[in-house]
Amino acid sequence: MCQIFAGQDPQRYQSTTRRLRLNGHSTSIRLENSFWAILDEIAATEGVTTPAFLSRLHSEVLELHGEPVNFTSLLRCACLVFIETGRRGGVAMAAE
Repeated sequence: MCQIFAGQDPQRYQSTTRRLRLNGHSTSIRLENSFWAILDEIAATEGVTTPAFLSRLHSEVLELHGEPVNFTSLLRCACLVFIETGRRGGVAMAAE
């Protein structure tokens, strides 16, 4: 039963840290490679770089809810929303 999960390529769940600027502030974010691939896909669909997408997302979260307690968890959940809503291949994000 678990072969599909246990048998996956370990590279998918290896973590990678990326250094970037979120709205002018230098930071680093550590996520599993599978999540980075989805975030890269979302950003490409939006026609922006991944750091630009993450900055926009962070700004919108700040505006809606204040500073997120755990931004990396928010990113993982954003990836799940992207998959669950069937948005792969065509995300329609709110205009800036």
